[in-house]
Amino acid sequence: MSSARRHPAYSEYTIKWASLPWEADEAYALRRRVFCDEQSLFEQDDRDLTDQTAQLLVALGGHGGWHEQVVGTVRIHEEEPGIWYGSRLAVDPAFRTQGYLGATLIKLAVSSAHALGCHCFLARVQEQNETLFRRLHWQRIGEQIVRERPHVIMQADLDHYPPCHTPYGGFVLRGRNRRIETEIAPQLSGLPVATMSNPTVAAASAAALVERA
Repeated sequence: MSSARRHPAYSEYTIKWASLPWEADEAYALRRRVFCDEQSLFEQDDRDLTDQTAQLLVALGGHGGWHEQVVGTVRIHEEEPGIWYGSRLAVDPAFRTQGYLGATLIKLAVSSAHALGCHCFLARVQEQNETLFRRLHWQRIGEQIVRERPHVIMQADLDHYPPCHTPYGGFVLRGRNRRIETEIAPQLSGLPVATMSNPTVAAASAAALVERA
C-alpha cells in the first residue's frame, strides 16, 4: 500500500471512515505533502492534539473493490456536545482532476456526524474555497486569520446532509474514465451518480482544501 504508487485511472474510489493502519498512515503522509510541502502551512508535520480524538476519513483509489491507495482525506471531531468540526481536508494533486473526491469526503464527514447527533457542523475554510463550499450548501458565519492566512468560518446546512449510519462502508464513486451504470439518482442536482452502502446519501461536487489550526 505504498503512497508512491499513483494510478489516476482508478476504476473506482471508496470514501469511508478509516479502519486500517495503512489507511491512516497514508492519510497522514498525504496531509504532510499538502499542508507542509505544497502549502507551507506547517514545517514538518500538521498533526496536533485534535488527531488524538478525531475520526479520520479517507478516499481510496482501487479496482474491483481492491483498495490500493489513499488519494484524499479529512478528519472530523466533536468540539462539544452536538458541535462538530471538519478539518484537514486534502486531495492528492494527481487526483484532483477526477473531481468530486474532496466534496464527497465533505458529504460523508457531515452526514456521518449528523448520524451521531450533530446539530451544528463547522469548518474554517481557506478564503479562496468559499465559493465551492457555498455550492455544497454551506454558509459563511464569520472570518478568522489562521496561520497568517485569511479563512472564513462556514456552517453546513444539515438539511442537505441526511444522516449516514454506515460510514465504514461509505460511498463508492466510479472513475471518470469508466462508463457507469445508474443505480440510484443523486439527490443534489448536477452531480455524478454514486454507488453507496447508504442510499439515502448522495455524492457532492467540487474539490477543496480545508485547514484548521
